[in-house]
Amino acid sequence: MNEILRAAERVLTTTLSDPVDLGGSPRSTVLRCRTADGRSVIVKAYTGGPDALRGFTAEAAGLSLGLAGPAVLGVDPEVPLLVLADLGEAPTLADVLLGDDPKAAEEGLLAWAVGLGRLAARSVGRREELTGLWARFDRGMPTWDDEPWIERAAARFPEVVEAAGIAVPAGLGADLARIGTAGGEEYPAFSPGDTCPDNNLLTPDGLRLLDFEVACYQSVFLTAAYCRMPFSTCWCVFALPPGLARRVEAAYRAEVVPIYPALAEDAVWEAGMRRAVAVWTVHATLGLLSRTAEDRPMHRTRRPVPTTRQVLRHRWEAAAGLEEFPAFAEAVRSLLREVAGGWRVAPLPGYPCFADFVDSPDSADSPDSAGSPDSADLAESAHEDTAGRG
Repeated sequence: MNEILRAAERVLTTTLSDPVDLGGSPRSTVLRCRTADGRSVIVKAYTGGPDALRGFTAEAAGLSLGLAGPAVLGVDPEVPLLVLADLGEAPTLADVLLGDDPKAAEEGLLAWAVGLGRLAARSVGRREELTGLWARFDRGMPTWDDEPWIERAAARFPEVVEAAGIAVPAGLGADLARIGTAGGEEYPAFSPGDTCPDNNLLTPDGLRLLDFEVACYQSVFLTAAYCRMPFSTCWCVFALPPGLARRVEAAYRAEVVPIYPALAEDAVWEAGMRRAVAVWTVHATLGLLSRTAEDRPMHRTRRPVPTTRQVLRHRWEAAAGLEEFPAFAEAVRSLLREVAGGWRVAPLPGYPCFADFVDSPDSADSPDSAGSPDSADLAESAHEDTAGRG
């Protein structure tokens, strides 16, 4: 800790005191400190492993783009280390979802969706700037564009299916190729990359985003799928009331339609969303299946929290009906039958905050088919990852 403080002091040219360890992760140490003039700042220092070095570069570049997140007060690429403005002690979206106030949770979800949509809209046209910032803070690790995680995950998926004792359906490779990047070529936008509930502060000044270690440009559908699945890569995963899920997705979609007008077409939107669900289902399978031998909680300390088996089965159930990708759907149904069929776990429960929530009139729709708001809706109108992208 002393070494981190001394490095941060050199960056800020002031003394730091009263460090408080905020937890960090295996890739980083995060401290809240006091400057000589009484300000509170956040110091984030990264370890030397490949994932940590890429996380540093992505976060330094993503935050320096200035579209969202705390202000960057200083950077030392050699340590490596960031000094950031302190956003304070506001509750996270995870806090309210796991709490007992349904109104606060609903408002938090809608603020999260609108905030991500507006970030996407503001980011159009600034991809080259992010590329330049990556080069400025580069520690020798390839960008996500240079080492595409979606294609790598798709290439591994048939092997994982086969290792689970399931015959790989004919045509699975072709289906995975058609799923592609879920529209990343046609509809790219900036994302912090990890928009899970615990990385979103609900401050008096509005939503503030944290954790840019996977910051990149990706398909807007990959972000929108967090509304539908929900939270595609997160530990804080429970079922949303279907009507509310529709409104959250509609709130995000309304912000990105002005920059990509084709997304007002329901057929275009739904096709992209279903491809995104498939991408994240592949990702979840690769990240979680090996961790289901013993059914453990998705988070080491937070409670309540679902188990790995509950979350993975929920992901497979959502993807089992993707009939436009028949071989992929067949593989997922086989995983449900042959693997999850032996799991003695309860269905994924709802978020605690919505135990007594009265849903909107469209709540008869199923949670995973109800996420496609129509054009009339649009006219009226986000840690601990389950698995890294590597």
